[in-house]
Amino acid sequence: MLVRIGIAIACFAIAFVLASLVEYWMHRLMHVSEKIGERHRDHHRRNEGQGVVWEFFDYIKGTLIIMCLLFFYSLEAGIGWFLGGMVYAAFSSYAHQLQHENPTKCFWMKMPVHYVHHKYGMWHHNFGLAVDWWDHVFGTYKAVDWLSEKELSQPDRGYLELRWR
Repeated sequence: MLVRIGIAIACFAIAFVLASLVEYWMHRLMHVSEKIGERHRDHHRRNEGQGVVWEFFDYIKGTLIIMCLLFFYSLEAGIGWFLGGMVYAAFSSYAHQLQHENPTKCFWMKMPVHYVHHKYGMWHHNFGLAVDWWDHVFGTYKAVDWLSEKELSQPDRGYLELRWR
């Protein structure tokens, strides 16, 4: 029983981390590919998220088949892998919307990289959406003094006060 739980936990962790890596590279690809990046360039022009739920559906729609693959290996691995991908998609959807609406609430990062990516038009830096790990690993992290009067004067809102749909 413990081995099965261990397999599920390991698969969850691997899927979570791997999903963050795929997200990082897809975001970088959107900045260099005309075809893949078309919708993304519109996102930069509008500088807004589409809402947590719609962001989540976009992530899931693109990865559902991959999220189900480990069910062919075992039920435990499949459940862990699937949940790791789902949890990361939910977390990333939330983090993306939060950085567009209330970036000072991103307490898990020293600097909300996606917010800074948009604020300063960083086409070659800060590609992370929910985490900044891969920007550090691949040398695309660019620290800036991001807290200005604009951010400091925002009304104090809770972590859940953002656009969900």
